[in-house]
This record gives sequence, C-alpha cells and structure tokens, in this order.
Amino acid sequence: MTAHPAHEPPRHLRFSTSGILPDNRVQMWEGHNARALLPLDIRTIDDRPMQASETNLHLPSMRMASVFGTSQFVERSESFISENPTGVVAIFFATEGEAVFFHRGGHVALRPGQAIVYDADRPFLRGFNNRFRELVLTIPKQRYLEIVGSKGPELPAIFEFGATGTANEQALARLVQESLHRIESGEPKHIDSSGPLGKPWSDIEHEAHGLIRNVLGDATSSEEGLISAAQRFIDSNISESDLQASRIAAAVGISERQLSRIFSESGQTIGRYVLNTRLDFAKEALSTPERDKVSISEIGKRFGFASPSHFSRTFRERFEMTPLQWRKESQRQTFQE
Repeated sequence: MTAHPAHEPPRHLRFSTSGILPDNRVQMWEGHNARALLPLDIRTIDDRPMQASETNLHLPSMRMASVFGTSQFVERSESFISENPTGVVAIFFATEGEAVFFHRGGHVALRPGQAIVYDADRPFLRGFNNRFRELVLTIPKQRYLEIVGSKGPELPAIFEFGATGTANEQALARLVQESLHRIESGEPKHIDSSGPLGKPWSDIEHEAHGLIRNVLGDATSSEEGLISAAQRFIDSNISESDLQASRIAAAVGISERQLSRIFSESGQTIGRYVLNTRLDFAKEALSTPERDKVSISEIGKRFGFASPSHFSRTFRERFEMTPLQWRKESQRQTFQE
C-alpha cells in the first residue's frame, strides 16, 4: 500500500528508460511507479520502444512527480487495485500532449492546462496517444477528505490551471512545478529542510493543503492557500509595474481589505512583498552570466521598476550594495569557480 507514512523524511527519486534494453523498459517503468508514485498496469500502444522519465518528491503528507512518456496505456483495474491498494487521491496536471481518462461513469478528454482529480483506488484507464508530460500530486485519502470537507466535488473532478484557470488553480500547479524544478536542477538524494525560495518543506505542504482546499473544498477559503495564490500571482506578473493590491485581490477572489489583513498577519504588507519579490528576481538576473550584456536599467525594467534610480536605491537598501556592485561580485565568484 502506498499511502504516505507521516514520519517519512523529504527525499527524491529519479528514473529514466534511457540505457535500459527496450524489452525491459515497461517492467522497469512499472516498478519505479509502484515504489515512487502509484502501482500501475502499463502497456504500450505499438512496437516502438517506450521512452519515459520521472522525478519524484516525497514529503511527509504528499508526493509529487514530474512525468514524461511516449504513447502508452496506464490502468488500475478492480483486480489490480485489490492486489495493489494505495489509499490516496491523485491530481494529474496535463502540461503537454492530450490524454483520455476512462472511469466507471464514462470518459474525459484532457488537454494541456487541465487537471483531473480521482481516487486512485477506483478503477481507471488512461490513454496517451503521443508523447506527454504531466505533473502529479498524491495525498492520502483521509487527509484529502479533511481538507476539502463534506462539500468536496464528486470525483473525477476537473479544473483549469492554464490561462483560464483561477489564481488558486494556477498557484497549486505552479507550487508542484517549482518544488520539482528545484530537484531537477540538482538536489542531493536526501534533500534539506528548505524548499522553493528557501521556504521549509513543511510550509510547502501547508501551502499545498490550503490551495487544495481553495480549489476543491467548501466555500470557506484557507488563508494559507489564499496568501500562496496571491504570492504566486505576484511572481507570475512581476514584470508589470502596475501590480496593485486591488488587482491581486481580484485575481484571488477576495476583497483588498481581506488581502491586506492576511498579509499583515503573516508579518508583511502587500507593497513590501511585491517590492522584495521584484528585488529578488532582479538580483538573480544580475547574477546570471547569460544576462551580463543586459543593462542594469533594463533588468530593473523587466521586473517592474519604471525608474532606474528607484531600482538602484531600493536594491542598495535591501542588499547593502548597488546593482552594479552585486553584478561585479557575482562575476568575480563565477570566475573563481
């Protein structure tokens, strides 16, 4: 059974069919998924060698995965489930390629930008005709029910996380993506206590729980989920100089007053968070060798600073050096490495 042990420390796994003999790939792919995500009965559609890869993140109360594959069927039938129960609810975020999801009540065609939520211990069949990419989040069913409450949607449930999705829906997908991206960029096998943007992994879990509640739960929104959605909306629109509190509140679906209160309770104002986020993105850009030829004023402009002098002054106040000094220091450190 793959329900997640509460004491399991954060860790990650990786798998790729690259280097595996074609005849052994499906079996190895099934084995990895059984250990790292969900036990699946997997079949290829044609005789071409299957290609697949997966990055997995295991947190105490949930698992996340970034999946790539070529055409295949993945199934959990009644008999297979009886031998391989999971005790989890899964959210599949389609990011590339189209898929069909068959369940007892019918079937659903999924396109990139859509997510489907389903009880992994109910029979289903998923078909991918071409290459696909997706993000996956699994959470123990009991925890899921506690989060969404008695008014949670009937499963399968579908929501949009692309351009037409709400700020909460987009934030949940982005949280999963950012968490896995950090690992794909080169984490050790046993990851440390901090997640994306230096946040503790426990905070990442709490954010995910709050966002799941806001996307799938009853009408009472989670403040943790709301502030996460607001922060990720800010991150996604940080290049815009007119990123006002009223616009952020509207995107999240609450009043400007409520948004201000939530931020205040977390120890910061909306304006300060926006400014610090602009500065953090600009600082990272200034330390990237690929952007050495981009002028400092242009980098400031890209992250919402309309005035070069305002960019320079606030950067110096925050980091105790000017943008130019930081760029030179970063270049020096890169050269020494």
